[in-house]
Amino acid sequence: MTVSTAIARLNAADPDFARHLDHLLSWESVSDDAVNQRVLDIIKGVRERGDAALVEFTQRFDGVVANSIDDLILGRERLELALTRITPVQREALEKAANRVRMYHERQKQDSWQYTEADGTVLGQKVTPLDRAGLYVPGGKASYPSSVLMNAIPAKVAGVAEVVMVVPTPRGEVNELVLAAACIAGVDRVFTVGGAQAVAALAYGTESVPQVDKIVGPGNIYVATAKRHVFGQVGIDMIAGPSEILVVCDGQTDPDWIAMDLFSQAEHDEDAQAILVSPDAAFLDRVAASIDKLMPTMERAEIIEKSINGRGALIQVRDMQQAMEVANRIAPEHLELSVADPQAWLPHIRHAGAIFMGRHTSEALGDYCAGPNHVLPTSGTARFSSPLGVYDFQKRSSIIFCSEQGASELGHTASVLARGESLTAHARSAEYRILTQEKGN
Repeated sequence: MTVSTAIARLNAADPDFARHLDHLLSWESVSDDAVNQRVLDIIKGVRERGDAALVEFTQRFDGVVANSIDDLILGRERLELALTRITPVQREALEKAANRVRMYHERQKQDSWQYTEADGTVLGQKVTPLDRAGLYVPGGKASYPSSVLMNAIPAKVAGVAEVVMVVPTPRGEVNELVLAAACIAGVDRVFTVGGAQAVAALAYGTESVPQVDKIVGPGNIYVATAKRHVFGQVGIDMIAGPSEILVVCDGQTDPDWIAMDLFSQAEHDEDAQAILVSPDAAFLDRVAASIDKLMPTMERAEIIEKSINGRGALIQVRDMQQAMEVANRIAPEHLELSVADPQAWLPHIRHAGAIFMGRHTSEALGDYCAGPNHVLPTSGTARFSSPLGVYDFQKRSSIIFCSEQGASELGHTASVLARGESLTAHARSAEYRILTQEKGN
């Protein structure tokens, strides 16, 4: 296989650097009119015809032979069977990863709290898990058992009573690793449906698929478009863009390591983005040479080549301080601080989905088994978003209990503000609770 790499080279000192960087980073998850209309038609079909529509769409789009919805349901015993069909080494890896993910997310659990004021008024917050969560898992060749762990385990740690998984099985192709991961993660029900029809079923429910409170998990453009349309009916995790990695290196890490770290994201798909930032121009040259050397050895070389050439970059900066500024400007999904003292630079990072500290911490470890969640904000949304976690499967309700004295005192304040907004019923509702002796003062 012949591949040619021509990764972009940028220099932060150039007058047009900001414009070139913005162009490099630009990516829109845009559904064209045809995709949008098709998704709307599918959602309408599922809402109107339920299970029958699911069976029809699964036959049409996935090439699955199904006579009824029963043919698209996998029971718990089928998930347990998958555990016996994978190799012992695979099972051990899944269980070890699951334990680490569970242990990390246990620390995220929030507890309810209350406090009592001097007059007896009680204020607080009640934390409650969602009743039911839906997990979308890609099927066929693009199967990711690690995503099952990362999505299902935080839901279970949060206390979600039921986790429902949907996973397409194109042409009947079942991924045993995915089913084994579902078993280990504690998934309660599995339906072998995918696409917009699966999202619609989770959002609105059918005769067999229960309606969920939130849908999480990655998918193609039809899944992403469907998630946009059902948001509000249910919660969603995010509309994820292509995977991305930003490596900040001081020039002292093995260039082969850095090249492979860039490849680790580029191999996802042609739109994935891999960027290296360093103040050492000679190091950037060495990494470029490593890219050329290692590219032909990769199984997914053609995908990596398109990703690296289309959206990748080697960026030279003045110094490490400017490297931090560029990193915050990019707000990457994955950020590797491949430097001598990453802890010293950590306070300078304001925007990143996950931060991998030091030369030995490859992003790939976070994808599978380090413990933190690999569902991360993409396309610069780390400026305002966080990794998926236990908190995504919990709700917070405010608690307000006013004593007689407290209601009377707060009533004065509420009355003034309500009348200032010309909301007389609000004011009088509060004033009714003001103690008689206070009304007369």
